[in-house]
Amino acid sequence: MKEQISQFILRALAEMNYDVEDVTEETDLGPAGLDLESLALADLTVQLEDEYGIGFTDEDVETLATLNLGEFATALAGRLAATSEVGAE
Repeated sequence: MKEQISQFILRALAEMNYDVEDVTEETDLGPAGLDLESLALADLTVQLEDEYGIGFTDEDVETLATLNLGEFATALAGRLAATSEVGAE
């Protein structure tokens, strides 16, 4: 699931005109890497919400800028797994 999420994020960023050619799991989403601005982060979270049906708080969006792609994909995969486990009970 993590790989699928990472690929979705890369596609979304490419559609938002970010150069993702050299982006790896270690690339920071914030100033030290892709330097996603708050509007871009908000756009990305909306796309993720639409794709995966999971919500983000304002605090989640702020935290995003401190993570790298791999960390964010892992965290999102964990949230999705927890959500599906709760739904299965």
